[in-house]
Amino acid sequence: MIMKKYFNRSMMSLTLMTLILSLQSCSLDENNPGGFTMDNMAENSVSSYETLVNQCYFGMERYLYGTDGFMELTEGDTDLWTYRANQNSSSTQYFWYFAGASPNTTYINGIWNSIYDGIGSCNLAISMAPKAPYASDSLRNEKVAEAKFLRAVYYFNAVEQFGAVTKITEPASSMDFSPAKTEPLTIYKDVIIPDLEYAVKWLNKGNDATTTTPTKKAALGMLAKVCLQTYEYGTSDYLDEGYQAAKKLIDDCEAGGGTYGAYMYSSLSDVFKESNNNNNKEALWKHRWYAGDDGHGSSNGNYKLNRNNEKFLCCLSKFGAREDNEDTRLTWGGSIEGDFMPTQHLINLFVQADGKLDPRYHEWFSTEWNANKNFTWDTSTLTNYKKSNTLSGQAIKKGDLAIKFIVPQDPDYDKDISGKSTCNYLLVSYNDVYNDANKNVIMTNNSGNENLFRYFYPSLNKHNSSNYYVANYSKKRNGNLDATFIMRMSEVYLIAAEIDLYKKNAPEALTYINKIRRRAGTELLTGTPSVRDILDERGRELCGEYCRFYDLKRTGMLKNSNYLQETHPDLAQYFKPEYALRPISTTFTSNIKNGSEYQNPGY
Repeated sequence: MIMKKYFNRSMMSLTLMTLILSLQSCSLDENNPGGFTMDNMAENSVSSYETLVNQCYFGMERYLYGTDGFMELTEGDTDLWTYRANQNSSSTQYFWYFAGASPNTTYINGIWNSIYDGIGSCNLAISMAPKAPYASDSLRNEKVAEAKFLRAVYYFNAVEQFGAVTKITEPASSMDFSPAKTEPLTIYKDVIIPDLEYAVKWLNKGNDATTTTPTKKAALGMLAKVCLQTYEYGTSDYLDEGYQAAKKLIDDCEAGGGTYGAYMYSSLSDVFKESNNNNNKEALWKHRWYAGDDGHGSSNGNYKLNRNNEKFLCCLSKFGAREDNEDTRLTWGGSIEGDFMPTQHLINLFVQADGKLDPRYHEWFSTEWNANKNFTWDTSTLTNYKKSNTLSGQAIKKGDLAIKFIVPQDPDYDKDISGKSTCNYLLVSYNDVYNDANKNVIMTNNSGNENLFRYFYPSLNKHNSSNYYVANYSKKRNGNLDATFIMRMSEVYLIAAEIDLYKKNAPEALTYINKIRRRAGTELLTGTPSVRDILDERGRELCGEYCRFYDLKRTGMLKNSNYLQETHPDLAQYFKPEYALRPISTTFTSNIKNGSEYQNPGY
């Protein structure tokens, strides 16, 4: 759990009266012989008031960044990812827009509840701030800025996932069984942008050891991000403000970070290096998990630590030299097998115009895996993988190379492919898995049988970890203690570039794009960039970082029937325009009077 001090959760649920029925209850004031109220808590001491602020994080770390489901909602259902081995399963609600089945309207419940739980906590903390006995208004404002920053992030995700939702900015004093919905742009105007402007003004600079608590650079980065996102709604009114926020961070980064601490690693290999994780200087905001008591009475909630490491590993245990075991899970790149498989489009984004690979491909994707058990080639396995019978009886020992995935642009591709049938490991070629002509995954071989090679593919390693707290070992609940980065400095350059394009300032846009490409060691772009150029660059730089669903919405690609057909045909066949929004949880809509009206179209 994030390093915050919380008070008893059941007590908190009794004091929050938001529109979410699953979180509602009576106020403590109705039957409270001890005389405890939120007023008492806020007035008692600064530390007791700050417990209210800490509570604002609960929804964020319980169901959003780094936990189950939210990566699927921000990266799934996009051009970059398909479900593992391109299989059809219950997870197609996240990856294939329900695959033509009746939409699931309950899978979103935890996200919906956590967002409004978080908003309710923020509203309470903000409203109680005047009662807290701070020594100065500036100290008080800094804590209010923390709550407002978090409220802005909750609302940002609410409107981008669900569209028009109910706007609540004060603690609820009664239940509204016929809640009204407010359009996204109004919520941006009334809440999200003002809250982030306040955060920019009052949050402090912080330092690189700061983990979850947002700092001024986080506020500037999020302000730039949300101002750009408003372009989705047909307005340019906030582009200047977004650009100015981005420019402050860029100028600070170029000058050494003295004002805001903005920083971008010069070496690509440093960005997701494990030793740089908890104190990563490029991250503008991150969540960090820990186990055990931090000395302030916090519980560790260890079964819900960072789960992103579990999302991206391919299906290695389909080959006999690999097995999914607890020891392997606790090593770098040894997580359980995940759900996210790169699409043909994502892999081909890393192929440069000169035919060479963008260095980010091999930096951010694992393509080789060693055996974690002894294995002997047998006739059946040799036949399945089209290997030479001369390998029969030969062993792959634990620790030896077991599986290698290659693409035609790899420098040694021709040499590797020439020995494919005789090398003493499973060699999987891009052309075994992906069909460039059809722009999809090859599901069956020439004989009409299952294509067994499709289980092995490049696996995103940005979230890899070997830093675990082994919780409930027998139930395989291994908690990852590493931080997840919610926003990085490189995204700010791409935000500035996109705004420049919308403002018809292509030369500056090109400069910002090439700043990222130069750091990556890839060929620089020339000429006049397009929105598609930036979208592609965001795919290369930010894949797997909570961005892509929002990127496709903002750039109009979910309104463009040709785009998904071009990049991800397996997904395009199931897309409907209404799927640009998620369903409102029916656990909520079934308990309000206007549930049918409140639900999003198509559900």
